[in-house]
Amino acid sequence: MKLGFLTVALGQLPCEEILDWAANTGFQALELAAWPLVNERDFSSTTVNANISAQEAKELRAKFDDRGVEISSLAYYDNMLAADPEVRAANHAHLKKVIDTASNMGVELVGTFVGRDITKSVDENLDEFAKVFPELISYAESKNVKLMIENCPMDGWQEPGIPGNLFYSPSQWREFFRITPKSFGLNYDPSHLYWMGIDHIAPLFEFADRIFHTHAKDTEILSDGLNENGIFGPLSPRFSEARWWQYRLPGLGEIDWQEFVKALYDIGFDGVLSIEHEDPIWGGTVEKSKKGLILGYRNLSKLIV
Repeated sequence: MKLGFLTVALGQLPCEEILDWAANTGFQALELAAWPLVNERDFSSTTVNANISAQEAKELRAKFDDRGVEISSLAYYDNMLAADPEVRAANHAHLKKVIDTASNMGVELVGTFVGRDITKSVDENLDEFAKVFPELISYAESKNVKLMIENCPMDGWQEPGIPGNLFYSPSQWREFFRITPKSFGLNYDPSHLYWMGIDHIAPLFEFADRIFHTHAKDTEILSDGLNENGIFGPLSPRFSEARWWQYRLPGLGEIDWQEFVKALYDIGFDGVLSIEHEDPIWGGTVEKSKKGLILGYRNLSKLIV
């Protein structure tokens, strides 16, 4: 297993500067953010431009090889079932560019979201998935790339209080995997399962053959916010804005990372554990984000051989 991080945390920096810092810090892999240069999504950035030529992609890969750092995946997490047909088409087109770039760089994995058409029912979205994703999966396969979905519910993404990504729980994974080939899998993030009250260890064993990549992100339960608002959170700032949970860097929340890493070894996972830094305490500036990543590295590196 190798330890890496998603480059969104240092998204203001050029790719080569992130690479040098990661290698010097001891990280063995990077998950490269590949959103469009013009993009309004939060927690996104463009470490690698998906419009680069095949030759430029090969040259960038060579720099990683020279530094001994693996590219674990390219990351473009957006709504592939967007209700607006123009937005959906643009998202699909960019995803294919990311797949092309991954292929040119010799990178096997590309991460994205299933998303949701907020104007349709859940069952209608499942039907939409069955129409939309086979072509995307097939396109990735033709480039020797595998698509994977992070299990983030993206609550409130399209509408307040509504999950915006229909791929966040084991019952949903079973249905999606039932109709997709083995080249379609999970970027498994325990932090989302934890705050939703779902066992974050047991699914590792059931879905072992679909877990292509893992995110290391922790969760902290905020009892004051929970007591103020309950699990539905603050319905209006007129009542209270206190949240009942927040993401933390690994080791600063409530997940037992020794137990989690042990389970990964138990299922034979030999991929990358990638820190996804969304910790509000250690964010806001490049220097604070670097310190946060170092904290996460120190907490996890002693568990990985």
